Amino acid sequence: MCRDRPEEEFVDAVTAVLALLFVLFVVLGAYATVKVVGAAKRRVDETITHARRTVEDGTLRAKSFAQPGPAGELAQLRLKLRTSMRATQDALHAGVAEDESLKESLGLFQRLSAHGHELDAELRRLESEPDRATLAERLPDLRERTERIVHAADSLRWAARDRARRFADDDLDTLSAQIDVETGALRHWQTEETASSPSSPSPSPSSATPPPWPEAPAAQAAPTAEQTWPDTSRTQRAEEPTRPAITPPGPRPTYPWQKKPRPESTT
Repeated sequence: MCRDRPEEEFVDAVTAVLALLFVLFVVLGAYATVKVVGAAKRRVDETITHARRTVEDGTLRAKSFAQPGPAGELAQLRLKLRTSMRATQDALHAGVAEDESLKESLGLFQRLSAHGHELDAELRRLESEPDRATLAERLPDLRERTERIVHAADSLRWAARDRARRFADDDLDTLSAQIDVETGALRHWQTEETASSPSSPSPSPSSATPPPWPEAPAAQAAPTAEQTWPDTSRTQRAEEPTRPAITPPGPRPTYPWQKKPRPESTT
């Protein structure tokens, strides 16, 4: 009997472990099932919401074109309000995942959404209003409220987009600077060759060979006492038709680039 007792305890322990694993698997399976069902339900709800939104927007767009007068203007106001609020909501929800500072902007938008939903509900109720005269009297106030809410939503949306673009520009500048440093490090041999190459000595005046100039004519035999600055283009145009093909043996003409001797050097 002493030998049977440890075996029974071992069997009991294995049974308890198996039961615990079974319960754990059941709980995990139920949790996974709930998560999958919840995700599927959310996808279905999103699909239904998107389809309903598309149908409502199409209906409003059709009413704004087909119904003249206050009814058509109400549809235009609703369409403008819904489009602006939806675009701002999408922009803020997309940006808050990357920028924590947009949480405050998102909170302001939620407060603005309360006014937007209230106005949208009022506009929807007035679409079936039979008294067109009263509806025409209320249109200016409804138009002003719509413009204020749309302007506030547009301001939030464009501010968030400008902030995101500013961050992208700063990141691009930093990335460009890092790439410049990296490309310089990859081409390290150019820097080493520049540093190791000895500087070429500057040629001395005696050993330097100047570039050849055209043969300079001899200086004038009798320099004038007053230095003049001739008009180069006019002198050349005047001399070109009469210039002989063969240089005469007499004194050669003076060119403008020759320096005339100063009067004091001839004394």
